[in-house]
Amino acid sequence: MLDTLKRTIVPVAALLLSIALVLMGWLVSPAWYWPLILTVPILALGIYDWTQRKWTILRNYPVAARIRWLFYDLRPYLRAYIVEDDLTGTPFSFEARNLVHARATGQTDTHPFGTERRTDDPQYHWFAHSIKPGEAPDESPRITVGNAQTARPYSASVLNISAMSFGALSANAVKALNLGAKLGGFYHDTGEGGLSEHHLSHGGDLVWELGSGYFGARDKHGRFDPAQFADKAAHDAVKMTEIKLSQGAKPGHGGLLPAAKVSEEIARIRGVPAHQDCLSPAGHSAFSTPIELLEFAARMRELSGGKPVGIKLCIGQMHEPFALMKAILETGITPEFIVVDGGEGGTGAAPLELSDWVGMPLDEGLVVMRNALVGAGLKDRIRLAASGKIYSGMGLARNLAQGADWCNAARSFMFSVGCIQAQRCHLGTCPTGVTTQDAGRQRGLIPAVQGPRAARFHAETLKSLAHIVAAVGLEHPRDLAPHHLIHRVGPEKALPIDEIKTFLPEGVLLEAPEETVYAPWWRAARADSFRPAIDLVAERARKQRPPAA
Repeated sequence: MLDTLKRTIVPVAALLLSIALVLMGWLVSPAWYWPLILTVPILALGIYDWTQRKWTILRNYPVAARIRWLFYDLRPYLRAYIVEDDLTGTPFSFEARNLVHARATGQTDTHPFGTERRTDDPQYHWFAHSIKPGEAPDESPRITVGNAQTARPYSASVLNISAMSFGALSANAVKALNLGAKLGGFYHDTGEGGLSEHHLSHGGDLVWELGSGYFGARDKHGRFDPAQFADKAAHDAVKMTEIKLSQGAKPGHGGLLPAAKVSEEIARIRGVPAHQDCLSPAGHSAFSTPIELLEFAARMRELSGGKPVGIKLCIGQMHEPFALMKAILETGITPEFIVVDGGEGGTGAAPLELSDWVGMPLDEGLVVMRNALVGAGLKDRIRLAASGKIYSGMGLARNLAQGADWCNAARSFMFSVGCIQAQRCHLGTCPTGVTTQDAGRQRGLIPAVQGPRAARFHAETLKSLAHIVAAVGLEHPRDLAPHHLIHRVGPEKALPIDEIKTFLPEGVLLEAPEETVYAPWWRAARADSFRPAIDLVAERARKQRPPAA
């Protein structure tokens, strides 16, 4: 009985107080009835909680259990604003978010009193500077994207906006990002949701991404429509096109935009029925083998009038990048660029297991693709880009030193136009109007204000990259090399990154593949299929078997 009383203390107290108020109102003054406005609803709520059958904790702790729910809802915000220190927040720390905000709004991004990082931490890394620093590093470095098969090469910034679709982002967010791209001279990837008028609103350079749904270039059966593609790819703002094979946040999964979010506008842009679920299949229908993928890329290049075409993927099974290399060597079809998306990449919504446990992180995936290109003798013809949690000059420099020609960033550019990492992207209730289609919430985001902030963030981040490049004694970030990057391997030891990871020499996969750590994967790779050519389980068992006596 005493235990029950403890668990029901709130409604019991409301009952006793209500009785007391009624008596006081009857005996003393009617004014005592007024507090019943508070006590009677609490009592009614307690009776409801005690009798309802859906929630066990409410039946046992009527009313009081709702306080737990309140703090459960407040938990992410209390943790972000009160509990976390500057460096430990996820997916982006307060330091990272604050740095982007400071650069975007023109505030100082300098830091007093020294680093707050543990320099003896096993994850710590740094660039080796030179006694003779570079004197005039390029503060707006660019990379030419194109090869002998390209009729219309493109000069890309070393930092650009990664793929984010209209639908996932609001119209105002897309407009702000495109204005930033126009003002800052960098490109804006459309994401796979189609080429909308919002992407074209300010004339910023665009990379039009096509995923497995072929949105904006599909027939009524969801197959690739070359006529639609050719018409839209001819737009002056479209500088390159990109085939999305997978993204780091949910590789091999595809996606679903629920019917409630498929408005008339989004349906028109994507070329799908309005108010019906919009499915992005897990795989493409236009090709199924490495050779067919390259033939599709060549067709896109021809249809676009010779503009560069690239491939975007998160690295998965190790033989597949080498299969792509073999197909390029066999067919002679050379895409202009490859974008590696890290497994730590973000999205509006993804199954937790895929976000956490599927897909190779960028550090590893970038090096694998770099080694595939260099080892196959193709790196001078195919540019390599990196995408995954990049927000600073150090992040840029780290990826460029490990083989990237440029980097793409999504969430940091979202921060620059107002995102506060509320993580409501999948609910349509974004408090800053960045990832919602709700017109009332979007009104807070003014493209004319936020667009210049995206451009300012880009410019200031490239300046910070230039400072690193100069400190190392170089003039252009393309000169950064693995030996410039030092990484701890323990509290008492640190090594250049090329003594920790494998960086293949030029053409070694063509001349002596068996001498590399990638030998089994190279043997397994085939140009005519993404399936391995050999039994990799048996191959690995054979290598591990001790030699005969």
